[in-house]
Amino acid sequence: MNPANRDTLRPEEKILFSLRSLYAQNGYTQYRMSKFEEYDLYASNKEFLLSDSVITFTDTNGKLMALKPDVTLSIVRNCRNTCDRTRKLWYTENVYRVSGSTNGYREIMQTGLECIGTVDDYNLCEVVRLAAESLRSVSDTALLAISHLDIVSAFIDRMHVSDGTRRSLLSCIRRKSTHELAALCPDQSADLIRLLSLRGSPEEAFTVLEELNAPAEAVRQLRVIFDVLSLYGLSDSVRFDFSVISDTEYYNGVVFKGYVGGIPEAILSGGRYDRLLARMNVNAEAIGFAVYLDLIERYMAAEDGFDTDILLLYTAEDNPVRVASAVRALTADGYSVLASRDIPDMLKYRRKAIMEGNGVKFIGPDA
Repeated sequence: MNPANRDTLRPEEKILFSLRSLYAQNGYTQYRMSKFEEYDLYASNKEFLLSDSVITFTDTNGKLMALKPDVTLSIVRNCRNTCDRTRKLWYTENVYRVSGSTNGYREIMQTGLECIGTVDDYNLCEVVRLAAESLRSVSDTALLAISHLDIVSAFIDRMHVSDGTRRSLLSCIRRKSTHELAALCPDQSADLIRLLSLRGSPEEAFTVLEELNAPAEAVRQLRVIFDVLSLYGLSDSVRFDFSVISDTEYYNGVVFKGYVGGIPEAILSGGRYDRLLARMNVNAEAIGFAVYLDLIERYMAAEDGFDTDILLLYTAEDNPVRVASAVRALTADGYSVLASRDIPDMLKYRRKAIMEGNGVKFIGPDA
């Protein structure tokens, strides 16, 4: 495409063009695939999917087929015989799954990349760096939240809990519920809660990780990643957040999610998934991420104006007088405020905050 013609594109199309150029510039080649796969691929890996609802049909040869609900599984299946060499692939594909906003099936466009074969330190850093640059292509208000499953797992291992309690702990971590976590293991959870409560710059996080005796190899990987992100001028849009975890049956090592201001959900998600390859009998390593273009498209109109300056989220446990006091203080400063227990669909807001103690705490990339 002639760059001069980009002025005729819609904003989300310009973003897609930028992402394609970014991936190609870094040596990734485009991967194209069929719109459907044999259903058994998804039936045996339902926990890996964002939704376990899959559209199926019977092919003319009698095989049960499925409209593709996920790209990574298809790429792994179709590349499993060529993983003796490292393959760097990018894609733009439509997937078909239930949308959280409509509770109905939708055709959803996503783009992303996969590095399959050998994931050395450079490949690890490159993928995370491209994830951060992808977010910057969408918005200047970008935040890449990085975690490491080996660190989280090590802290849970030190607690010597049962498998059932471990699953409950992981659920608490995903929901960022340190209160439930403390109640679950009151005498063993102090270090884990401190890990999950890390805030501030990555450099401050490294100090705490050393104090907590986090696994040295995992910390080393995070340091190398941070050094590469700093080299590219991306360190100011990165935070370590160890509440970001993915299914440990499939993922290992570094995982991450990406956010931009005004969009309440992660628009990018990725990580290392060697365990998925092992489950599929593929002797290789892999890391990748997906960018959810449908979310970007839905909220792109936010650039044209906002429904409210501040979305203030509270829970049923929050004192209504304190919530009212917080709203009163913010509106007195000239802000418009929507206080809500959840995030309304399609709401356009400038900043997001939660109740904390007697005041509010701003969260997300604008915090």
